[in-house]
Amino acid sequence: MSPLRLEIVTAERQIFAEDVDMVIAAGIEGELGILPHHAPLLTTLKPGELRIKKSGEEILLAVTGGFMEVLPDRVTILADAAERAEEIDLARAEAARQRAQERVAGHATEIDRTRAMAAMARATARLRVAQKLASRRRAPGQGRLGE
Repeated sequence: MSPLRLEIVTAERQIFAEDVDMVIAAGIEGELGILPHHAPLLTTLKPGELRIKKSGEEILLAVTGGFMEVLPDRVTILADAAERAEEIDLARAEAARQRAQERVAGHATEIDRTRAMAAMARATARLRVAQKLASRRRAPGQGRLGE
């Protein structure tokens, strides 16, 4: 199978730029699996997990939203923010999720509630990705496809 070039960029830095086998992202309409020769598309990403499959390994990232452009040989993700799973501090992610939950529960206005819900979605995405990596580290062999 021919490679698929994946580039992930945020306002601060380039997160990833490599050839991969497959990209799985949380699109606004649901999860999208992108293989080489995919039909062109442009979609909004929601906060969630981004999975990259490359040479039998799976790389996990948390993306807090953005846009994804797909061409037959290239995927470009312009993310609001993105972090590799190993960069996420589990304790900080949990604390951010708890703060967001408290803000949702004690919302003063609809705008405050909407912002708090968005913050909770971002924190939850980061937390899920970090927890998934932690569980893989506890269970040897889980990072490989097919095991």
